[in-house]
Amino acid sequence: MPLPTVLVTEVIRSSQQGESHGGAHLVNLETGAHERVLDWDEMGIDWSGRGGGRGLRGIAFHNDKVVIGAGNEIFLFDKHFTLLSSHPAPYCRDCHEIFADGDRLLITATGFDSLLEFDLSTLEYAAGMHFVVKPTKVNGPQGPVTVPMVHGETFDPSKPGGPPQNDTLHINMVWHERGHTFICGTTMTALLMSPAGRSLADRAGLMRPIARVPEWTHNARPYGGGAIYNSTKGERIVHSDARGNEIRSLVIPRFPRDELVNVGVPEDHARPDFGRGLTVTEREGRAVVIGSSSPSTITAYDLESGDVLTRVNLTADVRNAPHGLEVWPF
Repeated sequence: MPLPTVLVTEVIRSSQQGESHGGAHLVNLETGAHERVLDWDEMGIDWSGRGGGRGLRGIAFHNDKVVIGAGNEIFLFDKHFTLLSSHPAPYCRDCHEIFADGDRLLITATGFDSLLEFDLSTLEYAAGMHFVVKPTKVNGPQGPVTVPMVHGETFDPSKPGGPPQNDTLHINMVWHERGHTFICGTTMTALLMSPAGRSLADRAGLMRPIARVPEWTHNARPYGGGAIYNSTKGERIVHSDARGNEIRSLVIPRFPRDELVNVGVPEDHARPDFGRGLTVTEREGRAVVIGSSSPSTITAYDLESGDVLTRVNLTADVRNAPHGLEVWPF
């Protein structure tokens, strides 16, 4: 069984006016062939007045459509990457990852410490959830204690009066399964789970930690009774149990610095070995983890053995930072 083709988006760090600010590539992991299918500066879109976010970010699929988040809006394409529509919203600020749950698209509105729910059948923003930290009484080993916990509070993203613009949790990942929504962010130390509910508005309330993770993670999601995530600061992909104990650690491939381009740009803007973008699939009954890192490189691992199955590098320019990564379904 061959390795899959993946769609990967990228943000180009430290780019100047007149340069590309990102795009998307289809990458065949079996053959190594890759094709640039979208370019931020060549999509026939008037970008003036749009958000300051550069590049394309989260990826989802809905029926025969490709959904991509970028800056302050959502774009819908057909499978040939013809733009069908775009959907900005006041509270869709600094969109990172997205997740399609049937006809509902969950969107990380990082700049508002929020999630948004977009109805893919009506093409309308249906609900929002703002996350706040509150003193909360919980049962501790010696009895009840009050600790700061994250709570989700719903709001209507189509009306004024929503949450203030703020980015304290830096929510960069959303996942949904078994009626629960899961979030994580770079300043958080746990993967959080919402109450169960049919829609985002039904899932408000206390967000319970289900797995410990270190700060500066990306793409954290529940997996195997714990979590799997990009430990971006640690330059590896980690599968851990609920207590945060590592089960498997997959090292992000490192490039000799003399083979890279633009290494001199500030590392807070662009640096090699920055891991972001993660998906899990199967081949012949074995879990295959696919991750991406800077400069735009996609690596497939056998999760059980930790072996690298393949690596495809798209560029030597460290400014090219992958973001979204999903198995191509078409």
